[in-house]
Amino acid sequence: MAGIGFEIKKILRRDSYLAMFSAYAYAGIIGSGPWVLSILGVLIIGLFSLGVVLPHVLITQFQVTITHLIAMSLILTGFLQLGFTRYIADRLFEKNTDAILPNFIGAIFITTLISGLIGMALALFAFPEQDAVYRLLLIANFVVLCNIWIATIFLSGMKNYKAILVLYTIGYGFAVVAAIILRGFGLNGLLSGMLLGHFTLMSGMMLLIIRSYPSNHFIEFDFLRKKRMFASLIWTGFFFNLGVWIDKYIFWYTPSTGKSVIGVFHASLIYDLPIFLAYLSIIPGMAVFLVRMETDFVGFYQKFYDAVRDGGTLDYIEEMRDEMVETARQGIFEIIKIQAMAVLIVFVAAPALLRIIGISQYYLSLLYVDVVAAGLQVVFLGIMNVLFYLDKRVIALILTALFAALNLVFSLLSIQLGANWYGYGFAVSLLITVVVGLYWLDRKLAILEYETFMLQK
Repeated sequence: MAGIGFEIKKILRRDSYLAMFSAYAYAGIIGSGPWVLSILGVLIIGLFSLGVVLPHVLITQFQVTITHLIAMSLILTGFLQLGFTRYIADRLFEKNTDAILPNFIGAIFITTLISGLIGMALALFAFPEQDAVYRLLLIANFVVLCNIWIATIFLSGMKNYKAILVLYTIGYGFAVVAAIILRGFGLNGLLSGMLLGHFTLMSGMMLLIIRSYPSNHFIEFDFLRKKRMFASLIWTGFFFNLGVWIDKYIFWYTPSTGKSVIGVFHASLIYDLPIFLAYLSIIPGMAVFLVRMETDFVGFYQKFYDAVRDGGTLDYIEEMRDEMVETARQGIFEIIKIQAMAVLIVFVAAPALLRIIGISQYYLSLLYVDVVAAGLQVVFLGIMNVLFYLDKRVIALILTALFAALNLVFSLLSIQLGANWYGYGFAVSLLITVVVGLYWLDRKLAILEYETFMLQK
């Protein structure tokens, strides 16, 4: 499948300021599109349901239900996301493309089975006051979301970002339209609309994968065999998703900051909205992340390892190594600079923005902290991306486990310290993880040639 790097290079060949702006805009939309579309889809459905879905608490229940299902599905599928993507990449390297589709269907089968059992247990015991339709919609949305994340990470690993964006646009566009049409049925109507959108998105991804990797076999579970997936990647995916969501769970289920909205699902009025708005500020950082990593870094990375495998001259290997290291460092620090600019813009514009959308100025301080945290998360993604290219799986595992542990501890501490400290747990945990990651990455890049040649088995 054609990657985003090829598309960006075509735009940059025009060699003009307009071409450069177009390339970064394209990368920003592609990179952050799924996140932004997911957030905006839920918000738009809620907005268009005002005055129609009564009482208004049903809209809140819908938004909280979808938010919890997204969080739970990401954490659950985190065990499979990175490990399975690496399994597929290894099969492509072996040119064993016939194994890709049946093992993907096997992964979908396992995901459906486990998520279905968890969803059924949740529906049966956690929502005693809700009707059977709500419970069935809960199970269906949870299962479909889990499968969407597996398909998304699969297509991301194949660099098919453009297809992901198009499918997310169609899926969430359909979800908004369907939810608006069905909003007269209240909470169940909104959930039905979202289910139709999610099912459309999942179906489109499945069709694309089936068309791209045809096979004579229907289903296989080769990826579950011993040593077919790396345990470090299995736990890295879990810890990363847990780290991203654990502060939200703490604020949802702490009595002083959260309250029950529907069944066992809680929300935090003071914490949820600022973090939603903060994630909209990641677009510039994601643009730089994709442009720098998928064009400059990947190009020199391929040249370096091709030279190592094909017996290139020492001078050429050293030159490519220096270029690769330099582009990796420049790419990460450009992400930091661009995201810092985005943070400053938000700092200046936030008071007026909150007034325009009718939100209390009391959210300002928490929004500022969350914007910084969202920017640090983009930097963390850049570091992780380079580590994965260098196959430093153990380091990636340690960093994600550190992030999850620090976010847990510091978020609990921030609640004890009071409202002025809310959000600092998420931000400080990412700051420490990013600093440790930069230090570790710099050391590994400095001895790249030694580890490449001397540590081969």
